[in-house]
Amino acid sequence: MRQLQLRSRSLKRLLSIGRRSRAEEAASEESTSPPLHENKTLVVDPALINDSNPPQKPTWRCFSYEEIRTATNGFHQDNLVGRGGYAEVYRGVMQNGEVIAVKRLTQAATDEQKEKDFLTELGTIGHVRHPNVSCLLGCCVDRELYLIFEFSSRGSVSSNLHDENSAPMAWKLRFEIAVGTARGLQYLHKGCQRRIIHRDIKTSNVLLTSNFVPQISDFGLARWLPKEWTHRAVAPIEGTFGCLAPEYFTHGIVDEKTDVFAFGVFLLELISGRKPVDGSHKSLLSWAKPYLSDGIVEALVDPRLGGGGGYDVEQLKRLTFVAALCIRASATWRPSMTEVFELLEDGEISQERWKMPEEEEDEFWGFDDLDDDHEFDTPSSSSSLIST
Repeated sequence: MRQLQLRSRSLKRLLSIGRRSRAEEAASEESTSPPLHENKTLVVDPALINDSNPPQKPTWRCFSYEEIRTATNGFHQDNLVGRGGYAEVYRGVMQNGEVIAVKRLTQAATDEQKEKDFLTELGTIGHVRHPNVSCLLGCCVDRELYLIFEFSSRGSVSSNLHDENSAPMAWKLRFEIAVGTARGLQYLHKGCQRRIIHRDIKTSNVLLTSNFVPQISDFGLARWLPKEWTHRAVAPIEGTFGCLAPEYFTHGIVDEKTDVFAFGVFLLELISGRKPVDGSHKSLLSWAKPYLSDGIVEALVDPRLGGGGGYDVEQLKRLTFVAALCIRASATWRPSMTEVFELLEDGEISQERWKMPEEEEDEFWGFDDLDDDHEFDTPSSSSSLIST
């Protein structure tokens, strides 16, 4: 118990820069950086601190335990909106009426690992500000470790897309989600002070605001990519089966093209209404490949949309063209997210420009040649639970 209390005090000192109450804000103008030297038991990713351009002052704050306990009615089960392998998420209402999502870390190999995971996710998402990325409101380190986000009342893209009890998602909304998510990913790769590789782009990790604006969420697997690095090697392999780029799945290599590949699967799921891996263990990629190769893109459209009248043909051609580029097995020949966004907005659809040399043409990556019992670590999908 004493060791836990000591770790809690160290975390509070480390996170003191995030406190945003009026009194503390006034005092913080005279304060220096947080006393990292006092937290000898914490191991922080060097990429979080070794940077010539320090991050801007964060806009999130530290919540008290009493605040989030009251907001969630004592973490009442009626407010539990989702549970994953490593976290559970509660809906809460602050005294000012603001609706929040409280993500509580629940499991890790050790307390030290839990703290490291907490700091990594906090350090990654804490300085991000973009309309297409989930907004972090703050954290709490009293008793346990919590991250507090804006609550997404419309749920995830996945819950809306695959809800059999609701009308099928309209084509216009699908296209807007594709463009908005591409804009958010482009920001993470190019617009942030430090490049962020998400590593788990999928429909359940993109949430919808009350106005159906898509926001990328769940940064539990995200990693910094320092500007002088072309890639980084990561172990163990974590992510969602059916969405993993081949170079990551086989060698643990992570860079921007890892997210590009997953975004291609994301597009195919939006178009078809099919999940990345269906109940018979057939991957979406393997199902879509023949239609993409033969140019029969209309066959990819979700049948619930009711034929040609339910979608825009030109937008379909644009989405399928981009998806085919993103899911190329060779990362070298995939577009960047900047190029993806331009193509989705109004870029020229040129087969000639994106044609690969014959000697570079690669086998399609579809997962179906893998054993059904192949195992790898999966994420908590904790942020997606915010919207369940």
